[in-house]
Amino acid sequence: MMPLQRSQTLILATVALLVLLTLSGLKPFDRTTWMLEVFPVVITLPVLWATYHRYPLTNLLYFLIFVHALVLMLGGAYSYARVPLGFYIADLFDLSRNPYDKIGHFMQGFVPALIAREILVRGQFVRGRNMLAFIVLCIILAISATYELIEWAAALILGQGADEFLGTQGDPWDTQSDMFLALIGGITALLVFSGIHDRQIERLTGAAPSQPPASAP
Repeated sequence: MMPLQRSQTLILATVALLVLLTLSGLKPFDRTTWMLEVFPVVITLPVLWATYHRYPLTNLLYFLIFVHALVLMLGGAYSYARVPLGFYIADLFDLSRNPYDKIGHFMQGFVPALIAREILVRGQFVRGRNMLAFIVLCIILAISATYELIEWAAALILGQGADEFLGTQGDPWDTQSDMFLALIGGITALLVFSGIHDRQIERLTGAAPSQPPASAP
């Protein structure tokens, strides 16, 4: 049985996300863009609850997934190129474009990096810290590349209707910079949270994460 307080917190977080998801969809800037952007949230919530008792995640992951969902819903409501926070950042740093989509792609690397790390560590699929980091970053780049392919497919299917979803804002290197930001997000997550992540995994599973094997004589 999971602790009652933890379950109650996750229920409250789920209710909050559902309320915010509804609000974001009341009058989005573009309905199609909103549906495409919040689709990961709609898929993730039922999956997390379906696996909660069989494969609960660390508190760190649940919190970061919640934050990532907020980023996606805000981007979906306004479309990434029109999020007010992005305009504020652009004015603050004298940028030529709204950078909110770059925040989204940074989070696309940041949060999935720790999800991948937790699965690999708990399943003992990888031995050695360096190899673990390498595999996690490869997964992040694969996820980012897949997302860019989805954007490409949307552009082919929807034509000009996909402009808000793509959010390139005239940048010919948008795809490359999106993938680079995802990579930076993954690296940042590993550098900042690996220690606390290991401690939470140990408390959750009752077993310390595998240590790198000793060097052969």
